[in-house]
Amino acid sequence: MSAVPATLVREANALREAGRLAEAEAAYLRILGRWPSLPDCWFNLGVVQRRSGRFEAALASYQEALMRGISGPEEVHLNRAVIYCDCLRQSEAAERELREALRLNASYVPALLNLANLHEDRGQRDEARTLYERALTLEPWCFLALARLASLQSADALDERLIARLREALARPEASAADRANLGFALGRALDAMGDYRGAFAAYQAANRDSRASALPAVVRYDRAAQERVTEQLIAAPARTLAGRAPTGASGPRPIFVCGMFRSGSTLAEQLIAGHPGVAAGGELELLPEMIARELLPFPESLAAAPEAKLRQLAGQYRERIAALFPHAACVTDKRPDNFFCIGLIRTLFPDALIVHTTRDALDTCLSVYFLHLDRRMSYALDLMDTGHFYRQYRRLMAHWMELYGAAIVDFDYDRFVRAPEATGSALFEALGLEWDPRFLEFPPSGRAVRTASVWQVREPLYRHSSGRARHYEKELAPLREYLADLLPPAAVAAEHR
Repeated sequence: MSAVPATLVREANALREAGRLAEAEAAYLRILGRWPSLPDCWFNLGVVQRRSGRFEAALASYQEALMRGISGPEEVHLNRAVIYCDCLRQSEAAERELREALRLNASYVPALLNLANLHEDRGQRDEARTLYERALTLEPWCFLALARLASLQSADALDERLIARLREALARPEASAADRANLGFALGRALDAMGDYRGAFAAYQAANRDSRASALPAVVRYDRAAQERVTEQLIAAPARTLAGRAPTGASGPRPIFVCGMFRSGSTLAEQLIAGHPGVAAGGELELLPEMIARELLPFPESLAAAPEAKLRQLAGQYRERIAALFPHAACVTDKRPDNFFCIGLIRTLFPDALIVHTTRDALDTCLSVYFLHLDRRMSYALDLMDTGHFYRQYRRLMAHWMELYGAAIVDFDYDRFVRAPEATGSALFEALGLEWDPRFLEFPPSGRAVRTASVWQVREPLYRHSSGRARHYEKELAPLREYLADLLPPAAVAAEHR
């Protein structure tokens, strides 16, 4: 068999790097159809298929790369693990791939970090800590491992030695802006837990600055005017269209959408609801955002003109996907907090869906968002006043949805639940038409993966110390309190004038 022309491989690689995924896949398949013994091409085909959402095909291509003797097979097993864990929700298969990667190369730090993260998701804190420590033994200044290890410490295990190590890591010249952001958020959390609130706020300020510096400005700049336009477009979308295009004949699990501001108790609400034996916790599914990006742009304008057949098709595809992920569930939660942007779409596609809107004290919510290392696409979180602006737009939009669909939306108040868990929980279940059992408060069952920034808060019986957190930062929150004054209860506004 003749040697593969290098130009064909270069062309396929260029298509992949340009994001022209369908063309790149076709190019790799043409090459492999004639020259199948090319492990690197199989690997790159797997990369393209994963980015295209064709996860089973990607797994098969990666397997071909392994069978063809690719160099660095541990990296292939890592990529397969990521697909199993993040895309197919098969954590056991992901663990097998990661352990195989470490069998091949016991010093492969990326596999150690991913396996540690998997243990975190399962609530296995000791196992995660051991793996992060092992990574640090191999790479003493593995900044991500140090940051995660610090974040795993309980409040009574934090000490000045850990604080000093975090500060030393932050000062190292090889630490990138992204590294400093990870370390800075860990330092802020540690100082907050130790009661050094002024130091914690300064650490979080620096961490957010570093997070902004670690990405292109065009990616991380929050545009207040653009966000206001999004809100206005959603409010202006014809209510009759949104309310009157409900496809019927639904099959598959019943969706329960849990939405609201980030850090408003959505993880807590989901895990409470998922205590019911008929409910599966879907976590932060990407299905609605992917549907909009693939089929409904420009959104929401396209929804008004969408043919009934297309809406039925989209609703069916969503239900098929959650049924495949959770085949035995009667209901499945979809806990992307920012699905509050999509309530009109949800009511259109899923008239039987349940919608839980999580709420929490406004200042606590905004502060907690600012203190969390969110995806940089959520650029409002990098600035406290931008967070307040985003919160104001969220409240505007939720007021609109409540006016249109109030009977279909159930509020879950985080602070009320912390004060009176059984009364609040039973009221939520009654509103959802689910049978209540006080044992649901003993969540989550051992081993259930919780893929969220709130993972350790959920592992605790009740996360009481987060409610009222803003009182420790009254001086730092004064400008935000003034900006949100009309949305705050009188007691919170009065705090500024004490």
